[in-house]
Amino acid sequence: MTDTFAQDVLNGLTAKNKHLSSKYFYDDNGSRIFQEIMNMPEYYLTDAEFEILSMQSKQIVEALQFSQPFNIIELGAGDGLKTFKLLEYLVNNNIHFYYVPIDISQEAIDLLTTRLKERLPSIVIKPKVGDYFEILKDNKKSDYPSLLLFLGSNVGNYQEDKTIELLQLFNENMKIGDKLLVGFDLKKNPITIHNAYYDSHGITKRFNLNLLLRINRELDADFKIDDFDFYCHYNPITGDVKSYIISLRKQIVYLKKLKTSIDFEYNELIWTELSKKYSIEEIEELAKKSSFNINTNFLDCKHYFTDSLWEK
Repeated sequence: MTDTFAQDVLNGLTAKNKHLSSKYFYDDNGSRIFQEIMNMPEYYLTDAEFEILSMQSKQIVEALQFSQPFNIIELGAGDGLKTFKLLEYLVNNNIHFYYVPIDISQEAIDLLTTRLKERLPSIVIKPKVGDYFEILKDNKKSDYPSLLLFLGSNVGNYQEDKTIELLQLFNENMKIGDKLLVGFDLKKNPITIHNAYYDSHGITKRFNLNLLLRINRELDADFKIDDFDFYCHYNPITGDVKSYIISLRKQIVYLKKLKTSIDFEYNELIWTELSKKYSIEEIEELAKKSSFNINTNFLDCKHYFTDSLWEK
């Protein structure tokens, strides 16, 4: 991972328009800060998806139409809080399944496994740590049908061509009849979205600046965190939330491990994240382009969010 991380950081910071990949937010500390974000009252996504999985677990399981034991493969499991309600429903109704949570953070997986074993002692859990694109390749060899979970609007972090590429990659590693439950944050009042991402507590700012701390630690760089700030912007027409780190002064940062100096202009931006919001029509179009059939869109009561069930 370090070599890829180093190369991606070098490419991003030497580009004409500087950028860093949001996938690198989630080291152990970044994962902890993201838990704080999900607990903010303004961050409606957590509550909306939790409501769907709490109130509609029965309907989701019925829509799967699996007549034998099956795998639940969760991509980017995190703390598994939302998924717990679905898993609890399955365990309580004696439905035979294998839970395979995948995350790049060993700490997150260890915590999730411990908590689940305490709360659902009979659950069969097969945790995996690493890049889920690699781990997912084993799915086609499984004797059981699979439900892939890609929750929490992670799909919104990719630009359209990459989104289709990602969803097609899921499709290629699924068997005919496998299902994908994918979370989409829906277009809504722009003020609601702005408050969720540009929070007054400064947690999202810490989340972004933690990426610079990670570069300091892993690449022996000398980013001075107080010399950088955070900004984000929502475009209600395209549905794009874009996040940036801003250099507060003209400065040079040295990445010792890469033997490279990076020049920053006063107010220069580093683009760190895209978080796209969708309409139902855009979701239908995305499924079609990715060779999936939509089964059902499960929505929360405010229609802020949908967990969309697709079938290969």
